[in-house]
This record gives sequence, C-alpha cells and structure tokens, in this order.
Amino acid sequence: MKLKKLTIFLWTAAFLVLAGIGAAAGYAVYLTDQVKETATESHEELDRGGMSDKRVEEVNPAKDHTSVLFIGIDDSEKRTGQEELPARSDALVLATFNQDDKSIKMLNIPRDSLTYIPEVGYEDKIAHAHAFGGVDATVQTVEQLLDVPVDYYVRLNFNSFVDVVDAIGGISYDVPFDITEQNSSDTAGAVELEEGYQTINGEEALALARTRKYDSDLARGDRQMKLIQQIFDETMSTKGLNNFDDILASVSSNMKTNLTFDEMISFKDYFLQKDGFTFDKMQLGGEGGFTGHGWYYQVNDEELTAASQTLKDHLNLSNPLAKDDEMDNFSNGDENNNSM
Repeated sequence: MKLKKLTIFLWTAAFLVLAGIGAAAGYAVYLTDQVKETATESHEELDRGGMSDKRVEEVNPAKDHTSVLFIGIDDSEKRTGQEELPARSDALVLATFNQDDKSIKMLNIPRDSLTYIPEVGYEDKIAHAHAFGGVDATVQTVEQLLDVPVDYYVRLNFNSFVDVVDAIGGISYDVPFDITEQNSSDTAGAVELEEGYQTINGEEALALARTRKYDSDLARGDRQMKLIQQIFDETMSTKGLNNFDDILASVSSNMKTNLTFDEMISFKDYFLQKDGFTFDKMQLGGEGGFTGHGWYYQVNDEELTAASQTLKDHLNLSNPLAKDDEMDNFSNGDENNNSM
C-alpha cells in the first residue's frame, strides 16, 4: 500500500502556532516580525476573491464567527509523478470558530469520501478535488458537501512536519500500541515505537499519525486530533519558543493561506484562554466499500446532515432562502392588508 505521509495535525498546528505566537507579541518584538514575514510570504488568495458564495457579506475573524479549511498535501515528485502536476489532498479538516464563547469545532473529512466535485461535474474521492483544480476546487467541493462556507484555507505539504516536531525537541505522547512503520523516506520498518507515554521525534510522530494498520480511520482521526493539541502546547512552551526560528523556516516554505497576518493574530483569544487551547473533535461517520469504480468511503447521510447542522449552528448561520421567503410573505401580507 502506498505510504500516506500527510496528517491533519501539521497543517492545523502550523496555523495555530503562527496565530498564537503573533498574539503573544510581548514575548519578543523580533518574533512577531518573523511571524509577520512568514505570513506575508505564504499569502495566496483564492480565485473567487475574499468571500464565500455561501456568505452574504465578507467576514472579519476579529468579530465574526468564521471557518478555516486545513488542507494537507503531498506534492513530492514521487507522489505526483511530475512536479508540475497538482497533488491530491491527503488530509482535510474544517474548523469553525465561534466568537461568542471562543469555542472551536474541528471536523475530520475522510480523504476517500465519495462526493460530487463541481470542478469536473461528477462524483469522486474528495481527495481528488485538489488534483482537478487545486485549492479552489477543494474549497468548492467541501462547501458543496457540507453546505457550510469556507472562509479561509491553510494548505501545507508534509515536508515541514518532521522538522517542526524535531525543532520543538520532540513531543510527549501516550502511544496507544506498539507500531512498526516506514519513515518519510519509505524505508520499511525504520520506525518502531512501544506502547506507553514517551517523547517522540518527528519521524516517530509522523509514523504514529499516518498508520492505518492498527485501528480504524475514525480512530486514526482522533489520534491525529490529540497530536494537534500536543504540538501546539509544546510549541507555545519555552522549549518551543526557543527554537521558533527553525519552526518558522520550515513552515514558511511549505504553507499557503489566504489569511493575512492581521487576520491570523485576530484568532488569539481562542488560543490564549485561561484553560488553554481546546477544541471539539468531530468525525464524518460512514463505511468503506467497493463501487463499480473502486473503493470509496461512503458517508452516512444522517451523520452528514447532523455534522452540517452542527457547524452551521456553531457559525450561527441561518438559511438565507428562508429569510427571503419570510420577507416575501411579510411583504405580501402588507400588500393584502393595504388592499383591504
């Protein structure tokens, strides 16, 4: 089976790290300047412009409920075959941020989910949307699947992952089982971990996050979510801050986002709360199986509807069409009353 190198937590953690450090400007002015430079170099707008088609007006993360799509990409030549070909996305997470209670929800979208891809006009694995049309096609497909606006995106490839974790000095983690895995160079059996609480380096964390042999895809997603929080916590510690130059160097060459620096640091209140950074983990339930065109993850319709509604509620979204209908009915009522 082809090695699945990318994991959701790197891309999420990169954004959280930039936002958190930018917010903690009092630590050192030079640090904030470095983060700003990284954010500027990584900035890339979507073809659609700044506003989602599912929004009535543009949002401001400093005062509005917003969403961020994290896209994990393996764009190595080995994976794509040719460097200029777009890669598939190996990880997708949609995070919603509620400004009222400073809460975060993160939905893991299985990469093999069968869904309609507007870019090509037919159903396929959601991971293929990026190969068909890059970030824009991926954003459009996620919006179509969940009926939720994607306000911002953060796209990174796997190259920075090992360096980031190693720059922190490794992370502490309770490994749930013994594993033997390939490393990032595809060397079989190069990474071995025993069950138990320990400090793991970048290669070991990558192996732990990507392995699919020991439990389910949903358990894998939960494992990755836990690693998001651990990476963030340890990066924000003194140990991580002392090595932030190396962390930024890795992230800056491997990230693209339509977030500006000011927009990034406007998320500071979510990450610097008294009780620390936390989020609600969500999964799209379903089951894998073969169709006439291959193996797909078929999302359960009821769970999809429930997840969509949960995210809409978290963003405090109402149905614009329902509003329009109410206005029409109200207007018609006035006309009827006036005619009496």
